[in-house]
Amino acid sequence: MQNILSGLRVIEGSAFVAAPSGGMTLAQLGADVIRFDPIGGGIDYRRWPVNGDNQSLYWHSLNKGKRSIAVDIRRPEGQEILSRLITLPGDDCGMFLTNFPAKGWLSYDRLKELREDLIYMNLTGDRHGKSALDYTVNCKVGFPSITGVGKAGEVPPLNNPLPAWDVITGQQIALGLLAAERHRSRTGKGQLVKIALADVALATLGNLGYIAEAMINDADREAIGNDIFGTYGHDFGCSDGERVMVVGVSPNQWQAIVAVTGTENQIQELQARMGLDFRKEGDRYLGRAEITAILQPWFNQRPYSQVSTEMDNAGVCWGKYQTIKETVDTDRDCSTDNPLFQLVDQPGIGEYLMPDHPLRFTGMDRDPVRRAPKLGEHTEEILAQTLGLSSAEIGKLFDDKIVASSDQ
Repeated sequence: MQNILSGLRVIEGSAFVAAPSGGMTLAQLGADVIRFDPIGGGIDYRRWPVNGDNQSLYWHSLNKGKRSIAVDIRRPEGQEILSRLITLPGDDCGMFLTNFPAKGWLSYDRLKELREDLIYMNLTGDRHGKSALDYTVNCKVGFPSITGVGKAGEVPPLNNPLPAWDVITGQQIALGLLAAERHRSRTGKGQLVKIALADVALATLGNLGYIAEAMINDADREAIGNDIFGTYGHDFGCSDGERVMVVGVSPNQWQAIVAVTGTENQIQELQARMGLDFRKEGDRYLGRAEITAILQPWFNQRPYSQVSTEMDNAGVCWGKYQTIKETVDTDRDCSTDNPLFQLVDQPGIGEYLMPDHPLRFTGMDRDPVRRAPKLGEHTEEILAQTLGLSSAEIGKLFDDKIVASSDQ
């Protein structure tokens, strides 16, 4: 990790993917992110995937670098502790991130009474405040209807297992908190910052031209499988059963594909026959089926080792299809050979590859990747050092089961 945000403190109360990933992003950049959970863990504490001891690999992967305090949030004493923590004085404090309902003791107005310049980031499912998950948002904006093969409305929609909107929203959350903190440092004013998962998806739909396409062209896009809309790209099987994805978006990428496969004459003849100019992305898309038929034999007649070597030598843009397990087991980019990763021992789970933040600040040193906390691991430390409670006060909170540590 790199400590470019050292000194900044963010309190996080969250569950699932988007909000925790926003907090993790800030923690990986050096912020002190204190996550609070109910004693025994919240609704996502045992979420799959889990190991043989039912420890959530998901929860621990999304909470790297944070500190953890376990509190009985249903009791007024626990709510008072967290309210104080959220609204601590100081230029680098008073920042709160949550996807919990912003009401009652967690409402912005209630917490603002304790700190006027509070920055409060609140994530909701949609702009109306209703709940939503990545899958429900993804179907709303239409992407499953153009995933797979076939005409929209005539084939079943196909969900994507990647929670794209959660991941993108997490980055937007981190960006929004930093933007609000910069505004506060210049004006002295905090604010409530709202973001909705569905709005992130809808904004992306517009930013990529999909809304304009539907309105201006009055058309629904078909699902085109592993082709790439508006340009050339396709998957090919090698003689040994391995499979690769080949892309020709730029002119150089396209020319490299034609050159390595030795199909210049056939491609020229195809252009003339179809009345197309394959120097143009759109024309390559229109001729995609015929182009693929010309290129296919070159791949089918060669093993993957030969295909990969010749494509690399020719400068082709390509990638190998592999399972996640294959990536972890065999890909050097998913290993400690890549500075992104370090082998870290996660208590209760074991040693595995943990990624740092992919940003690289060349003017700063790089510290080791920090593991996720054990639930309640920093409870006593936070109460004593951050909130300044006495040992007697802390002891009573433990005795009354208002708080708990990782040992309890």
